[in-house]
Amino acid sequence: MIILADSTVLSVSGKGGVGKTTIAALILKNLIIANNRSILVVDADPATNLPDLLDVPIDKTVGMVTDELKKGISKGSISTTVSKESMLEAKIFEILAETSDFDLLAMGRSEGEGCYCMVNHMLTKVVDSLSKNYDITLMDMEAGLEHLSRRTERDVDIMLIVTDQSRMGLQTAKRIREIADEVHINFKKMYLVGNRFDEQSSLVFTEATGKIGFEFIGSVPEDSLVSKYNIQGTSLLKLPKDSPSLNKMSELMKRINLI
Repeated sequence: MIILADSTVLSVSGKGGVGKTTIAALILKNLIIANNRSILVVDADPATNLPDLLDVPIDKTVGMVTDELKKGISKGSISTTVSKESMLEAKIFEILAETSDFDLLAMGRSEGEGCYCMVNHMLTKVVDSLSKNYDITLMDMEAGLEHLSRRTERDVDIMLIVTDQSRMGLQTAKRIREIADEVHINFKKMYLVGNRFDEQSSLVFTEATGKIGFEFIGSVPEDSLVSKYNIQGTSLLKLPKDSPSLNKMSELMKRINLI
């Protein structure tokens, strides 16, 4: 039984190279299988890899749209009587990639120079407002920690921190929580999940994460089909229902009441 509140925000984070985008894709596939909620997917990583993993064409990113707005503001070509926030919101709706199962927004990278605090503030408000139109928003965050200081007004209901079989993965998870406290981000629930783990590693991490105050909900095993699909450029949404990684991710999601 689903017990999450309406308009739930789920964020996937972790250090670079741990496979967090793959985990995000597996989560999305399981949400689609559940088939009972509207879904917004936000690729917040400037590398914009998630659309490739999902085989969703992206014509423009939010970064491109905000650059256009920044140039218009700098050149004075945008009328002072026009609501810039409404203009940005309209542009973002235009670039929203719509599929039969979910909508996807790719943040991308802004190429502009200088300080554009006003535009960035407007962008935060627009994305916050957009996500409220969906039952669940799944955010694939960029690697590392910097993005935590660029918070949105909305709290994150569930933060999943993905780790590999390394001490650095644990240290990154610990630092993410510290920075979240420093910038006053309220993660209602925060869990650690392993990627490409064997059973022995899962046991070791369960003990290690307990010592630093994290709940390790389990791990996703190495899946040769995931690697094959990545190399072939096949959408991970086409993984069969007997996929080991997909089934394990389903188990972990049920454990934290995501499905």
